[in-house]
Amino acid sequence: MRLNIKYKLMLIIFAAILLVVLTIHAIGQWSFQRGFVRFVYSIEQARLEQLADDLKSFYEDVGSWDSLRGQPALWLNLLRRSDHKHSHPPIPPRVEDRLMRLYGELRHTPPPDFPHDKMRHFEARVVLLDENGEVLFGFPRVLKDIIYTTLKQNGSVIGQLGLAPQKQLEDVLQLQFMEEQKTAFRLIALGIVLCAALLTLPVTSRLVRPVKNLAAATRELTAGNYKTRTPVKTEDELGQLSRDFNTLAETLEQNEQARRLWVADISHELRTPLAVLRGEIEAMQDQVREASPENLKVLHSEVLQLNRLINDLYELSMSDLGALTYKKEMVAPVDVLQTSIEMYKARLDGHNLTVEMDLSAGAEVELLADQERLQQLYSNLLENSLRYTETGGRLEVRTESTSSKLTIHFLDSEPGVPESDLERLFDRLYRVEASRNREVGGAGLGLSICRNIVEAHAGTIDAKPSPHGGLWIVVTLPLNG
Repeated sequence: MRLNIKYKLMLIIFAAILLVVLTIHAIGQWSFQRGFVRFVYSIEQARLEQLADDLKSFYEDVGSWDSLRGQPALWLNLLRRSDHKHSHPPIPPRVEDRLMRLYGELRHTPPPDFPHDKMRHFEARVVLLDENGEVLFGFPRVLKDIIYTTLKQNGSVIGQLGLAPQKQLEDVLQLQFMEEQKTAFRLIALGIVLCAALLTLPVTSRLVRPVKNLAAATRELTAGNYKTRTPVKTEDELGQLSRDFNTLAETLEQNEQARRLWVADISHELRTPLAVLRGEIEAMQDQVREASPENLKVLHSEVLQLNRLINDLYELSMSDLGALTYKKEMVAPVDVLQTSIEMYKARLDGHNLTVEMDLSAGAEVELLADQERLQQLYSNLLENSLRYTETGGRLEVRTESTSSKLTIHFLDSEPGVPESDLERLFDRLYRVEASRNREVGGAGLGLSICRNIVEAHAGTIDAKPSPHGGLWIVVTLPLNG
């Protein structure tokens, strides 16, 4: 039989409550019985003290035990008088008659036919010895653990009064009281268990409701419904779990949207050069255009553009998967930057871009990095400025260095980027729909690759408006990375 979590939780809670109630019931009964026995013992001790005072007064009046010896009626009368302040149950008449006969016969050992359960009465457990230790009344031979109290008169020992403690409750009234208390304990325990049973079901239903909501929402999420959300009604662990689930669902929804946009953008980026290639080739096949060197050069440029796009996509996917290899060693990043600028000098001059460099800060700095990836980073940033900066513009490259980091600045001239688009510049396939998105522009992957390379070196890369009117890229690399 398969139980759902609600009934499992209900059984666990009910079993725990039942165990606690039974334990409290058992301990309560045990403690009450022990306490009641001590209470009865304290009453008997008080009665024994009263009896001792009466015996001392009797001895003082008479001067000896001779008038008490052999007088069981007088002894039982003294025993009864000792109970005038207490509610001790009186000795049954039949037991009193048997004691009278035993005391009258001066027998201090009950006969075999004497019911030993009658020895539980106070009168049968009291022993009186004279000054010589001889038994006046009582049955010391059959009683155990008798506790004696010495009776003194004017400093002289006149006798001993003993009482065998009651080991367990055997009196009818006492047992009846104990049974009533046990019944009350059982009824209370049963009432608590019933209340617990009535409360457990709604409590477990309330506790399990968020779990059921999460389970239903998870099935929706598994089915591809990323818009599903679960309500958050508590601040406990289940509430935190619901919030985490909503965050997961929102992330998956965003990733799904990004994936669709990613696929659409890639399809668009691949379709454009392929359409150009197909059109040119079909034109040559139909002899609309000649297979001249100029036309083949156009085809070649489209192939190169398509090849760059595929390479960028590959690099970016490897970086996202963490499979992009980095062979880090101690390198001088400023030297790598200067080498990269020199490699682009001819193209920058061909675009009539003025390059201003200030690489003095951090020239001697070394850090743990991959030299090829750093060169790829600088090349992408230089390529970005080369593609988008207008002819005759300027590019400023300068460095700053502290004891903990190296900062590299790339500032170019117009056109600029709206501030609303700055945060998205490093998103893959994102291009500003403005003057910087010219036909000479790339697929919008260069800055995404730059961000991955910088983050792989535990650095940061940011974009902001350039004072020259264009874009200002700030790369920060930690020296202890």
